[in-house]
Amino acid sequence: MQKVLIGLVFLVASGLSHAALPTSDSQGSSLPTLAPMLKEVNPAVVNIATFSTRQQAYNPLLNDPFFRHFFGEPPQQQQQRPQKRQQSAGSGVIVDAKNGVVITNYHVIKEADEVQVQLVDGRFYEAEVKGSDPELDIAILEIDAEDLVEVPLADSDALQVGDFVVAIGNPFGLGQTVTTGIVSALGRTGLGIEGYEDFIQTDASINPGNSGGALVNLRGELVGINTAIISPAGGNVGIGFAIPINMARVSMEQILDSGEVKRGQIGVGIQDITPDLQKAFDLKNGQQGVLITGVFDDTPAKDAGLEPGDIIIAIDGVDTKSSSQLRSQIGVKKIGDTVKVTVIRDGKNRNFKVKVGEPMGAASMPGGVHPLLEGASFENNKDGEGVVVNQLAPTSSLAYSGVRPGDIIYSVNRRKVNSVDDLYANVSDSDKQLLLRIIRNGRSFFAVVK
Repeated sequence: MQKVLIGLVFLVASGLSHAALPTSDSQGSSLPTLAPMLKEVNPAVVNIATFSTRQQAYNPLLNDPFFRHFFGEPPQQQQQRPQKRQQSAGSGVIVDAKNGVVITNYHVIKEADEVQVQLVDGRFYEAEVKGSDPELDIAILEIDAEDLVEVPLADSDALQVGDFVVAIGNPFGLGQTVTTGIVSALGRTGLGIEGYEDFIQTDASINPGNSGGALVNLRGELVGINTAIISPAGGNVGIGFAIPINMARVSMEQILDSGEVKRGQIGVGIQDITPDLQKAFDLKNGQQGVLITGVFDDTPAKDAGLEPGDIIIAIDGVDTKSSSQLRSQIGVKKIGDTVKVTVIRDGKNRNFKVKVGEPMGAASMPGGVHPLLEGASFENNKDGEGVVVNQLAPTSSLAYSGVRPGDIIYSVNRRKVNSVDDLYANVSDSDKQLLLRIIRNGRSFFAVVK
């Protein structure tokens, strides 16, 4: 299984202390090798097979006896559509040998009816899906097995560009394969692969089937989960991406504790700094950060004193360069944690302590609203037609679909909207997507919200 998105291919189809130790060749000469480390890590990297039941396409004309006779089909009617078993291959990493915990990518096991894990020694086990985090593309499995080996988790924040790394996985279903490379870049965002992005980029050769596999350092510690590659032709070109294990660990802990992942927010609307905004705010040439466009009422940001026009440049001392990076920096924090937010205000740096709060959703708006409208507040248009998007959380479905604060919604699902009550009344609980007609700066367009 592989998934292409804007030139990106999802790659569906291991208390170690050993470094790269010298060994001897056939002539007795000492040579560097990764073999001692890999002997301990490889048993913890697994192959994953998924099975799903899909209904095959069925032509209703086959119910017509004349049609069946004309085309030589058996006379009996086909009452049910046949079903077909489909299998895909991916990879996973054992991170808790005692409890049989395996971490992999969500897209590896998505929509699977059955998940099987194969160990390097050939043993097969049916896995229980303990939970998943689609926005980060992480899934946690559990197998009931003995004599397992786990990979210790590294501090991925300590990685540096140029560090050597090793990718281990199941490319193209071939079985366990090891490739080497370096960390090519850190903090890659804006790729449109996941909801939360802060990728490790590596040139270690990874291919379709490596998804969910291990990216380890030379000490045999897990630094990332291989997830995607840039691949114009479908194969490896030396640009691969892995989810930092520090991000994955937060999701894993929540899944094992409660079966789900809840990400907190601080309650601000944001946008990236453009060259025009740099000039408008008298920022230094090249200054990066995230502009606060609005602060929601009754939120941690409001309580802490953040204001529209503040420019966030760091979270807990780590530089913040883009909106997507800010979302990831806050997204890995637990609800209730306090973060230090460094902003530029009136040309001076100021620090604020902000407590990460509950996700903004239905609680921020009247009534129990549709999930696709969560994270937004609306007000009646003074002109009497449509409703104005007043405030919008950057993680809401509306924001992902391109809706902005100040937009006027004139219709939903082709039904005219004259008030906020109309908006809520015209949205059904069964709607999987919403079709909005929007007016922005005098121009009309449609937006599909999923």
